Amino acid sequence: MNDHASRHYQTQQIMTASPAMLVFMLYDKAIVCLKEAIRAVEAGDIEARCKANGRAMEIVAHLRGTLDRQKGGAIAANLDRLYGFILALLPKVDFNNDAGTAQTAIDLLAPMRESWRTLAAKGDAPLQEAARIAAQMQPAPAAATAPAKSPAPPAQPPTDRPRIAVSA
Repeated sequence: MNDHASRHYQTQQIMTASPAMLVFMLYDKAIVCLKEAIRAVEAGDIEARCKANGRAMEIVAHLRGTLDRQKGGAIAANLDRLYGFILALLPKVDFNNDAGTAQTAIDLLAPMRESWRTLAAKGDAPLQEAARIAAQMQPAPAAATAPAKSPAPPAQPPTDRPRIAVSA
């Protein structure tokens, strides 16, 4: 009963959370998983390490997969590179049984988590403002114009071309 109530409460938190809070929760869960992986490395628990690190990779992959590259512009491109770097880093936790690599990923994710925590605490207004600013930073779509005509080829080939001497 207690486990069921806990899951119900978590589900309610997720269903009623703002978009900024949901992103914060994803970062937080990824960091919790990576800390679990570190404890598992230290305890020599291979199965727990793999399970925790795998969950962290799934979360980072989800964050990367949900980036809006069209509206996000340079910010989305930078996050894409960051997530790609972290996703390339995390398999080393398992391959090398390396807690230090997991800590490096935590160090990269923690500032992002804190930014989203701050944003979530302020409500949706800053998030909407950031989206508006990002949309304004997008280059304007190219105006529809008629294709440019290519210049007509010269009637005679130019004679001022340099000649290349080939010696045998």
